[in-house]
Amino acid sequence: MCIYIKPIETKTKFVILMHPKEFRKTKNGTGHFTNLSLQNCELHIGIDFTKHKKINTLISSKNCYVLYPSDTSINLNTARLSHTSNQIVLFLIDATWPCSRAMLRESPNIDVLQKVSFTHTKSSAFAFKEQPQAYCLSTMESTLCVLELLNKHQRENIGTKNLENFLSPFHKMVEYQLSCNL
Repeated sequence: MCIYIKPIETKTKFVILMHPKEFRKTKNGTGHFTNLSLQNCELHIGIDFTKHKKINTLISSKNCYVLYPSDTSINLNTARLSHTSNQIVLFLIDATWPCSRAMLRESPNIDVLQKVSFTHTKSSAFAFKEQPQAYCLSTMESTLCVLELLNKHQRENIGTKNLENFLSPFHKMVEYQLSCNL
């Protein structure tokens, strides 16, 4: 799938927090694809990031948010992130919903960050994996929604072609998996 990955540059720093089960499960999952598809991205594996030196350094020096729905989250469809010129760091949790809740519970340094979310009308293209709710998207699909909204708010300036091609490795992976199941 790597031949379909065309890394794009972003002003926003993305930090993927991957649950160990996701890491063990597959090396070509959407968290890995997202990490490879964004030049300004890093990936960390774990559950408890409380004492993680690199993450705590980021949190202490940047405008940090975590993509996670909550009653108090900033909905990117209707609100912008801070208007400062400082770089934004957006933490993405790559895990099942139950595991993501455990990660937040075990990582109060991440849980305390302002949550951001978005609303959408898309359905996941993850045809061989059942989503718990109709509105659930993969990490890569969610990242594309965020990139599109950050572009709309002029926090990013990503070309249309780059956004259109962002999910190519994901679509090719789904296509391949479906062909194996025939």
